[in-house]
Amino acid sequence: MQAVLIHKHGALDQVRIEAVDRPKVQPGQVRVKLQSAALNHLDLWVVAGWPGIHLAYPHILGADGAGLVDEVGPGVDGFEARDRVVINANLSCGTCTYCVAGQDNLCRHWNLLGETVPGTFAEYVVVPAANLLPIPPDISFDYSAAAGLVFHTAWHSLITRGQLRPGESVLIVGASGGVNTASLQIAKLAGARTLVVGSSAGKLALAESLGADVLIDRSQEDWSKAVYLATERRGVDVVVDNVGSGSMSSSLRAVRKGGRILTVGNTGGPIYDMDHRYLFAKHISILGSTMGTRADFAHVMGLVFSGQLQPVIDRSYPLAEARQALARLEAGDQMGKITLAI
Repeated sequence: MQAVLIHKHGALDQVRIEAVDRPKVQPGQVRVKLQSAALNHLDLWVVAGWPGIHLAYPHILGADGAGLVDEVGPGVDGFEARDRVVINANLSCGTCTYCVAGQDNLCRHWNLLGETVPGTFAEYVVVPAANLLPIPPDISFDYSAAAGLVFHTAWHSLITRGQLRPGESVLIVGASGGVNTASLQIAKLAGARTLVVGSSAGKLALAESLGADVLIDRSQEDWSKAVYLATERRGVDVVVDNVGSGSMSSSLRAVRKGGRILTVGNTGGPIYDMDHRYLFAKHISILGSTMGTRADFAHVMGLVFSGQLQPVIDRSYPLAEARQALARLEAGDQMGKITLAI
């Protein structure tokens, strides 16, 4: 089969399209013939590498995917060949204390497709049957793949961890990325007032089309001050800050006393300075979150399939042009999710 992979870390010139063996199915697993995959910033980080990461090479990239059941392993019920499925990228053991408690995203043996194990930028992938969800006949593979990881992540962060309530205000730092466009829609669905910080008029226009109540162009003004004024000098109840370096100090100023800051990533960098006085003087809670549980995935994808939440798709590339797709993501030019047609 053809796959998008790396043999070592580095720049995007390390990304290759090569033929590799089709993965074999083990008990409890299902092989999926992929039809669509979606890019995430995770893919760029895996290509670049970080201290402590150890992969078996060649390593296949990609977390998100949707396709057709190709082969069902021993002990699997509920799926058969040609079933249309979307993949939950979070792999858990199912037996540790966290998994038994329904907190499988905290699994002691947790892995993520494309990060620590071979991923979805390929013609086939093998996953546990528990990581598959049927796709309704009227929903496309592209749509399903684009929704999976970002809505799963945003739902767990805002609703499960953040306990967002109707009538609260939510500031989203970033206007066009996959998790942020998902967070905006989830916040609106939950009945929150939404404020969005963006880097350009075009990206803010996308946020406006998704229902953002207040638009703030960070290239034109101090966005933490603009948030302060837009909330009658109170600050917002919740900040969604997945940027990290370069933004967290402003997020601490923008959140109200007793408010909370949610983070699931660090697209701007993992290390940042902050004035610690804001943290204790304003009674701020900073809540970290990674992906979500199987229950979260089933619930939020149900909302996607019913049309209450809708992934924003920037553009699709053929699998052979995966490097070009990754370059677009790296440049930050995308307006929503970038997908691969397989």
